[in-house]
Amino acid sequence: MDIELLASAEDLAEDDWAAMESRRDPFLTRGFLAAAEQTGAAGPELSWQAQHIALKENGLVIGVLPAYLRQHSFGDFSRDWNWAAAWQRAGLPYYPKLVSGIPYTPSPGPRLLVRRGMARNKVAPLLADAAPALAAQLGASSWQCLFVDEEDRQLLEERGLLMRRGVQFHWSNRGYVDFDAFLAGFVSAKRKKIRRERCGVANTGLQMDVRHGDEMDRDHWTTVHRQYASTFHRYGNHPAFSEDFFVRVSAALARNVVVFMARRDNRVVASAICYRDDETLYGRHWGTELDVPGLHFELCYYQGIEYCIRHGLARFEPGAQGEHKLARGFEPSPTWSAFWIADPGMRRAVADFVRREDLAMQDYAEESSARLPYRLARGENGDQ
Repeated sequence: MDIELLASAEDLAEDDWAAMESRRDPFLTRGFLAAAEQTGAAGPELSWQAQHIALKENGLVIGVLPAYLRQHSFGDFSRDWNWAAAWQRAGLPYYPKLVSGIPYTPSPGPRLLVRRGMARNKVAPLLADAAPALAAQLGASSWQCLFVDEEDRQLLEERGLLMRRGVQFHWSNRGYVDFDAFLAGFVSAKRKKIRRERCGVANTGLQMDVRHGDEMDRDHWTTVHRQYASTFHRYGNHPAFSEDFFVRVSAALARNVVVFMARRDNRVVASAICYRDDETLYGRHWGTELDVPGLHFELCYYQGIEYCIRHGLARFEPGAQGEHKLARGFEPSPTWSAFWIADPGMRRAVADFVRREDLAMQDYAEESSARLPYRLARGENGDQ
C-alpha cells in the first residue's frame, strides 16, 4: 500500500471521492472542500494548508483522511484556546498542528473514509496510523481529529488517542406529522411561548421561502452572502466564505444546499444557510437586514424543523453552542474529538485536563436535559 498527500481536494478524482463511504455527508464531498480551498476560505492565507491523506492499493484509492496543517486555531472549533500558552510555558511550540476536520464546520461525521466494498477494519486503522506519522514528519505538536462519528470514535480510542467530549443541541424527528404535533409534546407554557414567537413574526407580514442550491442564482447569493457577512462584521469577526464559495458549492451540491429566506415585498431581507443529506439537516449561517423579534428563531430553527418533518429527515443539527435551543426542543447530544499529542509530558497534561473537563461536560449535559420543554422529561404533571 502507498500513501499519497494531496495539496487540494481537487487532486483526487471525483469518482474516487464519491466512492468513499461517507454516509453522503455534504461537508465531506469534493465539491464542498474544493470550493472552500479554491476560494481561499480553506487556503494557506487563512492557515489551512491541505495535507489530505490518500491510501492506495495497487493504484486504487481505498481510503481518504482529510487533513490540514494549521498555524492557528481560528475556524476549526478545536476549543484549544489555552493550549498554545501551555506549550509555550513548557518551552515547546504548539503550532503547527495537524487537523482532520471540516473548515468552519463543527458538524459530527466520519473522518476515516473507506472505499465502499473494502474492509473497514483493514483500511481505517491504516489511515489512523498514517496521521500521527505525518504529524511527526511535519513537526506538528499534535493531530486533532475533530467531531468524529461513533464508529471513528471507537477506533481512535482503541488506538490510544485522547477522547474529548463536547455538547451540542440536536433535534430528533419522532415521526411528527406537522409542527403542531411536535409542539404537542411540550409543557403548556413552553408551547404557548413558541406559538407567540411564530405569530409575532407572521404578523410583521414577512413571507417565508425555501430554496435549494439548484434554485439559487448569483443574485440570490449576492443578497444572502451580504446578510451572512453582516453577522460576522457585527461581532468583529471575519466571514471566511466568499460569495464565490456559495455559488460554487450550491452548483456542486445542488439539492443538498438549503436556504431559508424571509421576504418583504418580494425582497429577501433575512436568510439562513443550511446543508442536508439523506437523514440530517445541518444549520450553518444566518443574517438579517431587519431587527424583528423572533426572526432568528423562525429562520434558524422553526423553518428547519418544519423542513425535516416535511422531507422525512431524522435529525436537525443547527450548529455549536446555544442553550436557547433547549426551550425549542433541541436536546443535548455528545460530540467527540480525538487528540494525538507528540510530546509525552504534554500528553499527560492534556489527558489530565480532558478527564476533569469530561466530568463537567457530563454534568452540563444532565443539567441541560432537566431544562427540556417536553412533558415526559418533566414527569406526568409537567403540563400543569
